[in-house]
Amino acid sequence: MKVELHCHTRISDGSSTFAEILELAVEQGVSHIAITNHDTTRDLKEMMEIGKEKQIEIIPGIEISGFDFKRNRRVHILGYFIEPDHASLLHLCQPFSEKRSFASMEMVTRLIAAGYSITWERCKAIAKGGTGVYKQHIMQALIEAGYTDSIYGDLYKKLFNRGGNGEQPGIAFVPIEYVDAKLAVKAIIDAGGVPVLAHPGQYRNFEMIPELVELGLQGIEVWHPLHTKEDEGMAMQFAEHYHLIMTGGSDFHGAYGEKEVLIGSKSPGIECVNALKTRIKPIVKSIL
Repeated sequence: MKVELHCHTRISDGSSTFAEILELAVEQGVSHIAITNHDTTRDLKEMMEIGKEKQIEIIPGIEISGFDFKRNRRVHILGYFIEPDHASLLHLCQPFSEKRSFASMEMVTRLIAAGYSITWERCKAIAKGGTGVYKQHIMQALIEAGYTDSIYGDLYKKLFNRGGNGEQPGIAFVPIEYVDAKLAVKAIIDAGGVPVLAHPGQYRNFEMIPELVELGLQGIEVWHPLHTKEDEGMAMQFAEHYHLIMTGGSDFHGAYGEKEVLIGSKSPGIECVNALKTRIKPIVKSIL
């Protein structure tokens, strides 16, 4: 049996419902799924109960959108076996989710001002059932309006380009103040979870690993669709040096993914799940 340790639903920026993900998991022979929606633990308790009916273990998880302020890079931190709705996670993630919502509204406002025939109401409708509007939802509105035929294509790069190296930012790029990745590790530990560094090759986060280990980092995502063989090798070296658990996941987003992937396609094996369970610590009552 395969395991899936990185999976998003419509609650954040995935295109699939939890029910659809369960169906895919059954088709692919996946026995364990970690639901790791961005910056929220919404509906995790219900998902865990529904999973039992399908004989699939749902691991309560989260992916926190963090930042390395020393190196000016995004850093995503995965949390496994967390207590859903724990105060430390809510305290850290709710304000950021609100900032994301305001930023998304500004993105759409700028696009409309530039002549794109989309509406904020349509973007919200596409994101219905989730925690807010993401860039994928805005791109879906642009696809419907006939401006492009793909989420991650030339138009996406043009509109949301961050700039730098002499290049101007895209008209829809709105900077968001992310949470400190170090606080993300702490919040996950407070919530009784196991913190793992997500796809370090994607955001070039290897330099931050020693700092995160000091704070309690327990694992590193080695196998990921956007990792090269070099990224995997580097992640393995850090894992071995710091005694971190090597994890992997497809980072499943359905139609909203940067690459087409199958659930369970980056399975690290049941041994990885068992290893994560050995790193679970009692819940800390204090808030950040």
